Amino acid sequence: MAALVFTLGQLAERLGATLRGSEDTPISGLATLQEAGPGQLSFLANPQYRKFLGDTKAAAVLLTAADAEGHVGDALVVANPYLAYAELSHLFDPKPKAQPGIHPTALVADDARVDPSASVGAYVVIESGAQIGAGVSLGAHCVVGARTVIGEGGWLAPRVTLYHDVKIGKRVVIQSGAVIGGEGFGFANEKGVWQKIAQIGGVTLGDDVEVGANTTIDRGALSDTLIGNGVKLDNQIMIAHNVQVGDNTAMAGCCGISGSTKIGRNCMIAGGVGMVGHIEVCDNVFVTGMTMVTRNITEPGAYSSGTAMQPAADWKKSAARIRQLDDMARRLLQLEKRLAAVTPGGDASSEA
Repeated sequence: MAALVFTLGQLAERLGATLRGSEDTPISGLATLQEAGPGQLSFLANPQYRKFLGDTKAAAVLLTAADAEGHVGDALVVANPYLAYAELSHLFDPKPKAQPGIHPTALVADDARVDPSASVGAYVVIESGAQIGAGVSLGAHCVVGARTVIGEGGWLAPRVTLYHDVKIGKRVVIQSGAVIGGEGFGFANEKGVWQKIAQIGGVTLGDDVEVGANTTIDRGALSDTLIGNGVKLDNQIMIAHNVQVGDNTAMAGCCGISGSTKIGRNCMIAGGVGMVGHIEVCDNVFVTGMTMVTRNITEPGAYSSGTAMQPAADWKKSAARIRQLDDMARRLLQLEKRLAAVTPGGDASSEA
């Protein structure tokens, strides 16, 4: 595919940016400050990379007004360089564009409804009663279960599996290997024997949701598992049955959310976080990486658990002290009781 080329003036107009330099400068791609060359646009969003600005070979750089002061090269001055980079990245995305139509190897049930503008790839399976909206793209080997609905503008990479009775909103992106609507982990124990519980709910994903590769979202036991509008889920996340995730919450890779947990809106859940079941997390919460959430979070803010990284030798010493904490706490309590028994003005040191 031939590379697209834009002038700096065209990009400035698209962003509503202030142009410093020649509007005719050609831009054919994006790159970091360290790696950019002629014809490429870069950006400075993190102060720790400011040291590379003076030596960059980029044709132009996305900068704030403060960073643009003193910069000798061409620049597009914007309020948020990272957001501007995000917008322009779509202009240079080499991802192939899907063409409308149904591949001859696809298996589509007679009563399934596929919009004529949708693209159905090789060996896709669309089961009875499914509905595929306008402009939807289904990559090769996707499976769309019975009565599942995909809203307009959805994009599914190859090998996505949607079980039956899944409802997908508009403009949803789902990466390869994701499984939506698998059976929740529900069993009843009778004298040591596990009896399976049928998972008769579904899964509902709102509009503008993104689901990463190999992420799984289980169907509800009775009611649906709910993923709100604008939610962003990274790769290899586990969402258990009847979880609810509020609008615009973002979750990084390898998180595990246990059943019936409710996560509020505009939360940020860092990588490797675990949450026990049947708890609630309020809106506007940030949970740092590898935190284990074991109770409700009722106040917005940042939360952490566990210990930070140390050299191995220091960590071993800390671990040994942690094992001693219970004994130390008992001894401290005894000491406090003895000190409390000392009469005012007495010599507590002899009692201690």
